[in-house]
Amino acid sequence: MGNFIFHGCDTTELAREFGTPLYVVSEDEITDRIRTVKSCFDEKYERCRTHFASKAFLTRDMLRILMDEGLGLDVVSGGELYLARRMNFPVERIAFHGNSKTVREISEGLEYGVGKFVCDSLGEISLIDEMARAHDVRANILIRVNPGVEGNTHRHMLTSGGRTKFGLSPEAVKNAMPACMKMANVSISGFHFHVGSQLMDASAHLAAVDVLLELIREARSEVGFEAWILDMGGGFGVPYTASDRPIPIEGFIGAMVKRAEEFCALNGIKRPDLIIEPGRYIVGPSGITLYTVCSVKEVPGVTLYAGVDGGYPDNPRPALYEAVYDAVVANKYGEPADRKVTIAGKCCESGDIVIRDIALPPVERGDVIAVLCTGAYNYSMANNYNKTPIPAIVAIKDGCPRISVRRQTYAELYACDPPPDSKAPSVQAV
Repeated sequence: MGNFIFHGCDTTELAREFGTPLYVVSEDEITDRIRTVKSCFDEKYERCRTHFASKAFLTRDMLRILMDEGLGLDVVSGGELYLARRMNFPVERIAFHGNSKTVREISEGLEYGVGKFVCDSLGEISLIDEMARAHDVRANILIRVNPGVEGNTHRHMLTSGGRTKFGLSPEAVKNAMPACMKMANVSISGFHFHVGSQLMDASAHLAAVDVLLELIREARSEVGFEAWILDMGGGFGVPYTASDRPIPIEGFIGAMVKRAEEFCALNGIKRPDLIIEPGRYIVGPSGITLYTVCSVKEVPGVTLYAGVDGGYPDNPRPALYEAVYDAVVANKYGEPADRKVTIAGKCCESGDIVIRDIALPPVERGDVIAVLCTGAYNYSMANNYNKTPIPAIVAIKDGCPRISVRRQTYAELYACDPPPDSKAPSVQAV
């Protein structure tokens, strides 16, 4: 019985010192998980490289860790690229993803000299060729392929299959290769796929690897294209609750590499360089979110609501993906969890529920709730709905906490609005 300790820090003390809602991340665990991936991929196999999917969690401190550990970086927007540039992230280790890049974003990527663009459509390849000519450079390209394989995950986290917006079919890619190979200012290096997020086993990844390897073989034999990179995406699951039982990361990685090596040996093909893109796996279990209980209300026959001082603005995933989390009452850690409680967010939305019907000790106003495994996508998706400031991030290293990203202020919520005494033109009624 006592207080919940997270990587050497008393979470109730963190809540008191830094306020809530509060994101807390362990730099030590992030580093350990990066090294786990590297040990079973980059360091175990030749010509294998890990990129971090920055959409999962991107801060200056995160980029510093990635640079220290030698990982590559996937960006999907000009804003993510901007921070990488500010931090002088090695440009050759950056891949620019995204299914709808703007002209400005492509231009910024070309000016910075990103290592590769991952292209989602034939029109994008043509546009990059045209723009690279104007910049007098040659852009490296991976073509994103939709292998038609659906992973077992929430429909909003599927990135492969018949109705997804991502990628091109293998047949479309094969038919387009002759024209792409003739473009003067792009160099097609290979292919990319991603089947979905929060997957518990490797079956979808292996099925996709099979499709891509066959595409590589056919592209070589039919149009003379030699793919020297195969990016196998990410999506490796993490345990949000006790019912989530993902296979170890080695089970995803080793199985895909073995499949690629066996296929290439059988068909007399040089195995392409392999890339993976974990994001959630590295940062998800490395973070928690702290809230303060502001109200307790029982609805007879329904549930006991514990209203907290955050919710949808700092974690929209339950509303978007029906995401389920585990939590503890930080100041009553280890006490019997004998009451079903629904942790409700503070926004004026019925869907703003953090966790529904979780067993907790008796909850009172002022208690601190720690929601677990929130390191991935929570801060990335944080928003200002109901004009709610984005929480601070506290980073823990060697048991010592410090502010990594400060809390947004009310003034910053309105920083883009013209001041009240400005002479901004009025809007004419139509």
